[in-house]
Amino acid sequence: MPKVSSMIVEQVMKMGCRHAFGIPGKPVVPLILEMEAQGMDFVLTRHEGGGGYIAAGYAMQHDTLGLAVGTSGPGGTNLLTAAGQAKAYHAPVLIITGHPPLQETGKALGQDSSMFGTDLTELFKPVTKFSAKVEDSRSLKNYLHHAFQKALTGEKGPVHLSIPLDVLTAEVEPFDLSGMQMEEHMVSMKLTEMENALQEARQPVMLLGKGVHIAGAYEEVRQAAEQWDIPVMTTPGGKGTFPTKHPLSLGGFGLGGTLAANAYLQEGADVMVVIGSTLSDMSIAGLNEAMYPEKIIQLDYNETFAGKSLPVETTLVKGDAKTNLRYLLDHAKTEEPPETRDLAPYWEEETIAVSAVINNEKEKHSRLSTAAVMAHLRELLPGDTVVYGDDGSHTFYGIKYFDTVQAGTFFFDDVFGAMGHGIGFSIGAKVAAPEKNIACFTGDGCMLMHGTEVSTAVNQQAGVLFFVFNNGMLDMVDKGMKNNLGRSAGVRYDTDMNAALFGESLGAASVRCTTMEEIETACRSALLREGPTVIEIVVDKEETPPTMARG
Repeated sequence: MPKVSSMIVEQVMKMGCRHAFGIPGKPVVPLILEMEAQGMDFVLTRHEGGGGYIAAGYAMQHDTLGLAVGTSGPGGTNLLTAAGQAKAYHAPVLIITGHPPLQETGKALGQDSSMFGTDLTELFKPVTKFSAKVEDSRSLKNYLHHAFQKALTGEKGPVHLSIPLDVLTAEVEPFDLSGMQMEEHMVSMKLTEMENALQEARQPVMLLGKGVHIAGAYEEVRQAAEQWDIPVMTTPGGKGTFPTKHPLSLGGFGLGGTLAANAYLQEGADVMVVIGSTLSDMSIAGLNEAMYPEKIIQLDYNETFAGKSLPVETTLVKGDAKTNLRYLLDHAKTEEPPETRDLAPYWEEETIAVSAVINNEKEKHSRLSTAAVMAHLRELLPGDTVVYGDDGSHTFYGIKYFDTVQAGTFFFDDVFGAMGHGIGFSIGAKVAAPEKNIACFTGDGCMLMHGTEVSTAVNQQAGVLFFVFNNGMLDMVDKGMKNNLGRSAGVRYDTDMNAALFGESLGAASVRCTTMEEIETACRSALLREGPTVIEIVVDKEETPPTMARG
């Protein structure tokens, strides 16, 4: 009979996963050896947390299961933050951690992951959809089946299994989960009410969140906007779900948002269609009571926060956004879409302001302006480049100044917000889709946390373009403290990093840029290179990021 380790690898591969990411240790060695035997690539990362991020990026880009592996004790605790970030993205990642032999439980053990040491099963429960310890080889099928279902159906997300060494090497009856029943998305009973509201709306608006990415509902969103002539704005996490230059686009709202979006809401919206957003404080920063819509129609899989962020009438259309929008469009009573409303007047002030920033920042600052660089990067990178934004003010500059050309090409998390995760996500995406142009917008603070994964990208020949915006500080916190308290403390580095030298030490092609011309040259070279490139951009320390709307 096959061993538990063999069945796990076999079943994970049948789910479409061909790579695993992490760091080995004695309790998981049998699993690593089995991967080698079955032709699954085990990618040695530089930190377990980085491995978890890479697995999540792989799962999202490949639209399949991701696999992260860590040993017992600290190997598992290092994966906790990655699990939390994967949960925020609803990324289906299976996290497997090792455990000393079950028969030794209760003795003094190194890196003990049981209740007598660091109980990983309990620690993972708040940051995953399912966490369990496999204590008998005969229960493997049921546990693995449950883990797959939780990870890959409904609100997708990470799951965790702790597997003791002696269980991992035990024999088990063969089984096959490739034909497991996947959930069929249901259609909401509220769609008729939604259609009627859209038909009657005078000043509607659509607010898109990260859930549009998760559902892959780009085409349905565009068609719905055009069908009912609804202007569209995006939350920070919804950046990339709708083309910036579409006639119905108002750009972003809130942090990194546009004056166009603000101007439209100030006139008063009667119906706001919220798709894939919980309307967190990060998503509605700057939305005052005078801008509240009369009614909200909220499309979301989870009802937990529906109707709780804004004190207005809210109708929840529960379920998968893509499924519900597709049904709504296919059964719509409207035969001819109305003439597209003219949003140009709303954009006038924004266009002038952006132009002023791009044209005048060189004179105002001794170093490069992040805003001006972001606008120029849009000209330098192909329109289909997929960008993963790390957490920090650099990405909020991207939200405001880096236009989305194609839907589904910009990913950013505005809720959990783990610094450094974008580095791993971009590597995983490139491993999953080597034919795509993949870029990461990151900062020096993020680079100092998880920049060593650039070495993983080098080993995998993953040609990610890492744009490192370096201003020698944790900029978003620095400017937030100054704005709210009048001063900052504990957020500036005494010694600035040299990200280019750091990248070079890890084996990546690296360049430090202090002029736009150097950035242009670096981009042209990087787009022709097979491996990763670290493009460090030395930016101004005192430029005010577009994040001040948050109190």
